[in-house]
Amino acid sequence: MKPINQLRWSKFRNNRRAWYSLWIFSFVFGVSLFSELIANDKPLIVSYDSHWYFPFLKNYPETTFGGDFELEADYRDSYVQTLIAEKGWVLWPLIPFSYRTINYDLPSPPPSPPSKENWLGTDDKGRDLLACILYGLRISVLFGFSITVLSAVIGVSAGAVQGYYGGRLDLFFQRFIEVWSSMPTLFMLIILMSVVKPNVWWLAGFTLLFSWMGFVGVVRAEFLRSRGFEYVLAAKAMGMNDRRLMFKHILPNAMIATMTFMPFTLAGSVTILTSLDFLGFGLPPGSPSLGELLAQGKANLQAPWLGLASFSVLAMILTLLVFIGEGVRDAFDPRRSG
Repeated sequence: MKPINQLRWSKFRNNRRAWYSLWIFSFVFGVSLFSELIANDKPLIVSYDSHWYFPFLKNYPETTFGGDFELEADYRDSYVQTLIAEKGWVLWPLIPFSYRTINYDLPSPPPSPPSKENWLGTDDKGRDLLACILYGLRISVLFGFSITVLSAVIGVSAGAVQGYYGGRLDLFFQRFIEVWSSMPTLFMLIILMSVVKPNVWWLAGFTLLFSWMGFVGVVRAEFLRSRGFEYVLAAKAMGMNDRRLMFKHILPNAMIATMTFMPFTLAGSVTILTSLDFLGFGLPPGSPSLGELLAQGKANLQAPWLGLASFSVLAMILTLLVFIGEGVRDAFDPRRSG
């Protein structure tokens, strides 16, 4: 690691709020990545008649365990559980529910309050709330990461071309960005999602139409400033081609501003997905979604655990991302001492 990067890393670690936020966010997101191992309506391991089975990875018919049907075994069915118990044992996940599992044995009509079986209660469909939050958190953050990376690639490339070549290209591109960025993003996404069958690919594509512009300004400014430096003029005089000069010599300087902007873009992408899901224009029905849980909390004021749980998780994630972004910004700021 270069000395300048070591200094930046040291400054980031000295920012306790950002450093602890990074650890907490990494832990929470890391746990959500293994949601199938933590919250699932299928056992992790089944030992039956001296054979090992892994239902969370592979589907097994009921006949495998001495049943009558060739259909996939329902491990929550007492009949299947009795069959397995006669010749083996079952290892269940910590939460024996998936995000799509409906609990039909609730003590009260859904949404039911927290209990020993459903730690945070259930939603209005009878699904375990904690399982829905785990899966919803994972898809929200992964969506945010993908949008952030793709936006950075497009925005940095566009800003580099604008700033390096300038002239009419820069002028026309700036006018286009001014018009495009003036459109109400959320309303445009609602309109676009209402004319197609909702899925994560359409949602990512439409979100990407607007999210890349945030990176253009800082990269364009850096290229406009750097293209007149002596080392750039000398490289041109030596015959270096534009692409190598742009992306090998000027771009590393522009990436400083880009890196400080990325955590905030990630937080914004998570917010957009949650907002669209809350309004009913996001992920397909039945998908794990924090926005849908917020909408259920709004529609079921008599069940405060719905809104409080989903809001608390969303607020925590966005707060952690903002703290991390502030730490990265301060670490790359040469005016701040370590």
